[in-house]
Amino acid sequence: MEIDYEIIGERIKTERLKKKITQVELAEMIDVSVVYLSRVERGSTRINLKRLIEICNVLEITPGEILQGTSPDTNTYLSRDFSQILENCGREKQKLIYEIAKLVEQVNI
Repeated sequence: MEIDYEIIGERIKTERLKKKITQVELAEMIDVSVVYLSRVERGSTRINLKRLIEICNVLEITPGEILQGTSPDTNTYLSRDFSQILENCGREKQKLIYEIAKLVEQVNI
């Protein structure tokens, strides 16, 4: 699976704007240049894991929200992962997973 740095950059920018933080302020907080941060937000440069985590900490979000666009607090959390698992399973395994999910739902864990 290819990493889409443009989408990652858009998500970072969206979250930064939600927090009403300027590029200059965020760049200072994580000790990078404004030019670098601008390139990350445009997707024209790759962001390393260290910088991603620093940005997420400042913006008070998880790396999953930036990388996958999901949060553990949303109803769609892990849906793409489950879909991929189900696609790779045969019918019998899919039925087993379905039955397990129904049991878990009945127990209200």
